[in-house]
Amino acid sequence: MRPRTLDEFIGQTHLLGPRKFLANALKGQKLPSLILWGPPGSGKTTLARLLAEQLDAELISLSAVLSGVKDIRQAVARVKQAGPLFAKTTILFVDEIHRFNKSQQDALLPHVERGTITLIGATTENPSFEVNSALLSRCKILVLEALDDDAMGEVLANALADQTRGLGPLDLTLTEQAHTAIISAASGDARVALNTLETAARAVAADERDVIRHQDVEEAMQRRVILYDKSGEQHYNTVSAFIKSMRGSDPDAALYYMNRMLEGGEDPLFIFRRILIFASEDIGNADPQALQVALTCMQAFQAMGMPEGVLPMTQAVTYLASAPKSNAVIVAYGKSRQDALNHGNLPIPLQILNAPTDLQKTLGHGRGYKYPHNFEGNYVHEDYLPEKLRGRRYYQPSENGAEAKIARHLRELRGEAADPGDDPAQDA
Repeated sequence: MRPRTLDEFIGQTHLLGPRKFLANALKGQKLPSLILWGPPGSGKTTLARLLAEQLDAELISLSAVLSGVKDIRQAVARVKQAGPLFAKTTILFVDEIHRFNKSQQDALLPHVERGTITLIGATTENPSFEVNSALLSRCKILVLEALDDDAMGEVLANALADQTRGLGPLDLTLTEQAHTAIISAASGDARVALNTLETAARAVAADERDVIRHQDVEEAMQRRVILYDKSGEQHYNTVSAFIKSMRGSDPDAALYYMNRMLEGGEDPLFIFRRILIFASEDIGNADPQALQVALTCMQAFQAMGMPEGVLPMTQAVTYLASAPKSNAVIVAYGKSRQDALNHGNLPIPLQILNAPTDLQKTLGHGRGYKYPHNFEGNYVHEDYLPEKLRGRRYYQPSENGAEAKIARHLRELRGEAADPGDDPAQDA
């Protein structure tokens, strides 16, 4: 079922759609050297082959796992032997180019530089880390995306219907659950989806049945497939359970729901966005380190990729679930925003207005301002809120974790009565 023409190619419309980069390049019949970066089964190899056909170019394919400098030299020699007069444009496709070491990548440089070959490298790894900067500077990096559910559905429908290259002669249908299970298990990888469909189809045909069920898909995958609708009720229910488990300081339940989402094909960066929000919304200043841990773990995930990236994700979830909790940040935001909306542009106290001109000084801007650093403890009482809002308390620190110390400090500054639970020794 590998696409034979660009019209049959599914997905990557951000590159192949009208007036997009590849569409424009093909229209001009001039293709620069490329690095195709994308997950398995997103169409990198197929796209390289179709681009070569579209440009009527000679295609030489190498696998970086099996090839070396000798193979690169032989490919270039083959191009040179064809001679400049009748030779076609030659595209050298290097699959898994990140597997080439520095010297092997360097061997490509002069030939790419001179235009002897047009290089198309395919990689599942971030080329910024895995491809030499000298080679990168001579190539255009194109990011391919994992196929979304609609595209995967089209891949399956084509395979079931095609009478020549697909499963059309078997006249099979998929139940809705089986369809969802294949897409969920494939996680955007068309190759996995087709292999799973074919294995299930052969088993069903052998049993003289014409319907592929959810159980058939699980048997084909040799593992349970979690049915998880990434855009429906399952999505919202599971992420809600995930957040509430962390809020309830239950790292075990949080990890269970994290894995349900991951195994169901949820975008890991969606999970990390929820983790980052949680660090501010439900922990805040009770543990100021929580947001930094969440952000650092997300950056580590992006550098590692899957499957190792699940480790910093697990670290973030267990840290946040176990941390002291406070919702003071989101409550403070909500209260202060409401006053800003309800009262509009109230006059700012004159003493804290800026006074860059003589006129503004004459009007009293900045007059009587008390510079806190000139006072003991770098603090002096001042009214900063507009007069109508004086005395408002938006931020009410909790008595949990590091925020308890903030609460005591603010009470001391304001001269408010100490909380009966205050124990200065705890700050030691």
